[in-house]
Amino acid sequence: MRWMAYRGRKVARLPMTRLVSTVVLLLLAAPLAAEAQQQPGKVWRIGVLSPGAPGHSAPLEAFRQGLRGLGYIEGQNTTIDERFAQDQNDRLPVLARDLVQAGVDVIFAINTPAVLAARQATTTIPIVMTRVSDPIGAGLVASLAHPGGNITGLTTVSPELSAKRLELLHEALPRAQRVVILWNPANTGHTANVKEMEAAGPRLRLHVSALGVRQEKDLSSAIQTAVSNRAGALVVIDDLVISSYQSRILDMASKHQLPVISQFREFCEAGGLMAYGPSNDEMFRRAAFFIDRILKGAKPADLPVEQPTKFELVINMKTARALGLTIPRALLLRADKVIE
Repeated sequence: MRWMAYRGRKVARLPMTRLVSTVVLLLLAAPLAAEAQQQPGKVWRIGVLSPGAPGHSAPLEAFRQGLRGLGYIEGQNTTIDERFAQDQNDRLPVLARDLVQAGVDVIFAINTPAVLAARQATTTIPIVMTRVSDPIGAGLVASLAHPGGNITGLTTVSPELSAKRLELLHEALPRAQRVVILWNPANTGHTANVKEMEAAGPRLRLHVSALGVRQEKDLSSAIQTAVSNRAGALVVIDDLVISSYQSRILDMASKHQLPVISQFREFCEAGGLMAYGPSNDEMFRRAAFFIDRILKGAKPADLPVEQPTKFELVINMKTARALGLTIPRALLLRADKVIE
């Protein structure tokens, strides 16, 4: 090996033939590394598992937009394989196993029952969740910071979110004394939400009770019970099953002049009085980020579960006027969106 002087120091000088060979190898290695990362010709298969029906899954378009923005194009390098339980949670385990047998690379599971079914079907295929209220309580992850298994994604859990929703209801309807919570007991992830509101009731001088709706046939009796109990408002915890009954709930509530408060703006835009919670579109769009990280080699166990950081308050003034309600100006000024 020959040496050459460089700023007073001796450094090794490679023979010309060896130097050229080294440069050629480095140039060849770069595209090979990129090729290994991008895997040309690979068509990723993403499974979607939902308790709802296809017509009631509008946020899935935001999910698709998120994927497209990251370079996952349906029909080119990506296939999205959807399974909907049509509001029958007992079908979810079969649909989850179907996705596993189809050989999907990752499962996007919506709501706690869907994530539980997916986990039962596989412990190896990565699962990205969204609209899950209590992933730790449901036994889906060890912790938010360190999920520890094959599940990660987004949760709607946030300290005192349900209590805050009840506070906003009390501010909008100060004369209300009784509040009825309409929820789906089959979605055990919402149990904590119900308990939180029941606990917050006495502080706000509100009598809070919960009524379960597992199937559409339960709606009429639940609404009638709320009316018989002289409820001043109906709080809807709208998972995908409840959301599929949105029109009927709003029609019956309107007939009985019963204000409806919900988690997501879609319920409010359809005729509810008020909504306070995270954005469905943002959560579904963000889920694409987890899909991307996993398909690029990240392990779900190492991807912290994300909590919502932004909440939107939406008030439907058209509904308020129809119900003969006056919404305090201070509350209107804090709203992110006022529907006129």
